[in-house]
Amino acid sequence: MRLTSIVKAGLALLLGVTAGASTGAAASASASLTTSATAATAASAAMAEPAFQLPFPCGQSWTGNSSASSAHQSWEIDFNRGSTADADLGDTVVAAASGTVVISAHQGSTNGFGNLIKIDHGGGWYTYYAHLLVRSVSAGATVSQGQKIGEVGNTSKPGNNISPHLHYEVRTDATSYPANIQKAKFNGVTFGYPVQTVTSNNCGGSSSNPYTPEQVCGSGYSVIDSAALGSAGTVYLLYNTSNGYNCVATFKRTSLGSKTATSAYLEVQGKTRSTDSGDYGYYAGPVRASAAGTCVKWGGATGGSSYNSPFEHCG
Repeated sequence: MRLTSIVKAGLALLLGVTAGASTGAAASASASLTTSATAATAASAAMAEPAFQLPFPCGQSWTGNSSASSAHQSWEIDFNRGSTADADLGDTVVAAASGTVVISAHQGSTNGFGNLIKIDHGGGWYTYYAHLLVRSVSAGATVSQGQKIGEVGNTSKPGNNISPHLHYEVRTDATSYPANIQKAKFNGVTFGYPVQTVTSNNCGGSSSNPYTPEQVCGSGYSVIDSAALGSAGTVYLLYNTSNGYNCVATFKRTSLGSKTATSAYLEVQGKTRSTDSGDYGYYAGPVRASAAGTCVKWGGATGGSSYNSPFEHCG
């Protein structure tokens, strides 16, 4: 009986040790999986894409093309908006998102980019702005979304004659070139490759109005002019080539969602002015009128600032 008791005790001890080891291994494995999951979640969070906006001032419409250049490797975009080859020369280029400038240099002989700005947005995301006429920021500078960083140009490698345009890229550091070039997104929407005209909502980062002039005026309308109302808002003039109508809308940039005095008007030469005025949370308008081949006055007000145009846009 004594031997049997010892054997039972020994077996119990052995089973206890084995169970403990198994429990410890399981706990260790669980902890390892948890650590791995946490690391994966952290890595995923670190790689979250910034809220990129079009690299041009608020309200401007630009046509991007990813297929017109033989130099393109992937999802790069060349931007223009003018009707002639040199129309865009000197136009303002702004940061698509906040970040730190890591390159501000002429790299023509190196890669054909000419005057290049590269911005590090954190989390392994970068944007490239190439062929600039002017670089307005230096390497090491911290820039905010919508801040001017340069001007549209045609700088490149020696002997490479190109027309003015902005070459724009979004890259990550997750892989090597050109697989690291990503599809561009503006205002949360993927660019409509290969060609699309996009209106900039790069209006000051967190104070961006959630609506666009095209949404308010309707299908077929495109922005042809805009005027800043201080920092409080922007008034836009749009035109619809299919029906000859103009449209005006005033967009708030401050006090968004709170109803404050905002107005928009459109006056076709020889006709009575039409106005939309009231306490609005986001915009006033749309004010539409037939104006094909006729001059118009347009304007609006919000936040204590106003704009009134002369008779113009007579085509």
